[in-house]
Amino acid sequence: FSLQFNNKRRVNKPYYPRKALLCYQLTPQNGSTPTRGHLKNKKEDHAEIRFINKIKSMGLDETQCYQVTCYLTWSPCPSCAGELVDFIKAHRHLNLRIFASRLYYHWRPNYQEGLLLLCGSQVPVEVMGLPEFTDCWENFVDHKEPPSFNPSEKLKELDKNSQAIKRRLERIKSRSVDVLENGLRSLQLGPVT
Repeated sequence: FSLQFNNKRRVNKPYYPRKALLCYQLTPQNGSTPTRGHLKNKKEDHAEIRFINKIKSMGLDETQCYQVTCYLTWSPCPSCAGELVDFIKAHRHLNLRIFASRLYYHWRPNYQEGLLLLCGSQVPVEVMGLPEFTDCWENFVDHKEPPSFNPSEKLKELDKNSQAIKRRLERIKSRSVDVLENGLRSLQLGPVT
């Protein structure tokens, strides 16, 4: 948890690979016990694709609504964003929310477009804050052995680090609003002669 959900901009030595992990919680609207699980990238599939396949394999009752919360170490790549949008459009009984610890290649336009595609398709993408890190820590971490760090301090550190990442995501989202507003304005003004 402390290594993979670490959202510091730079990792101290010794360096370690930050992997893509996805923790999910599927909560039926009827109040049944939530189903939890976690997945990681494999060479052939990203964690998001494995998640889609896992949910499809569950054979969920399509007359029942489900809240699905995903905690990711990295935000989805453009390809996975498109797959998630297609999946949610085909499964209207699922309400998906995505929380990411870090933004993946956030400076690249196509990665920004992937995030905007998700948000525009009613799949909120947000940066994890203290409530999400705490939920992830409490519900997805194996607590059999005591951690080598103070969990309370670590959660506060992650929350503090997330503030800059949240601002970055908000700037990306505001760009789409600017583009939409400029497009509407040009439609209202009509062609320039």
